[in-house]
Amino acid sequence: MKYSFVTIEGNIGAGKTTLAHLLSKHYNARLILEQFADNPFLPKFYESPEQYAFPLELFFMAERYKQLKDLLQTKDLFQSITVSDYLFTKCLLFAKVNLPVEEFRLYQKLFDIINPQILQPDILIYLHSPVNKLKENIKKRNRQYEQSIASDYLFNLQETYTQYIKQHHIKTLFVDTSNADFLDNPAHLTTIIDALDKEYEDGQHFISLP
Repeated sequence: MKYSFVTIEGNIGAGKTTLAHLLSKHYNARLILEQFADNPFLPKFYESPEQYAFPLELFFMAERYKQLKDLLQTKDLFQSITVSDYLFTKCLLFAKVNLPVEEFRLYQKLFDIINPQILQPDILIYLHSPVNKLKENIKKRNRQYEQSIASDYLFNLQETYTQYIKQHHIKTLFVDTSNADFLDNPAHLTTIIDALDKEYEDGQHFISLP
């Protein structure tokens, strides 16, 4: 595999963690998973977004920074590849959707101080699912506080992700996961593994699943 640090991103319910587990097992890679359940503001945010958005996003940024900095600066003699199920920049993308303008400006200043200290991935795998598929996945995994997420909210996040990828020309494998089943369809996982065996220029590279 040509990349030592692979990051998987996508909307809520896109299947990031599932694919991260499968790739880390295939490559015997070190696995970094977002510890979203540790955020005490998350259930409160879904009940009262305006009240809890700022502490929610600050907590996420602090936790992601600590996790990525600690793990990526510690060399692992037995695992030369690292797979993560989140990009540090997602802090900024979610904050852009969730925060009012003045709070977002403050948040961005903090982000701009911290971000240069974080190792960026060699390649990003972006899982793009239609909102109806995201809603199905969210319902299936049955986290109680997620069940009331509005379709408009998911759509806004989707738009924010895709605009960021287009504008920043990150080396990205853009995967349409409308009918993806990485757990039960081996051909889907094989397609991603085969794609990671190639070299790419910066920008988006569209990957179709069979």
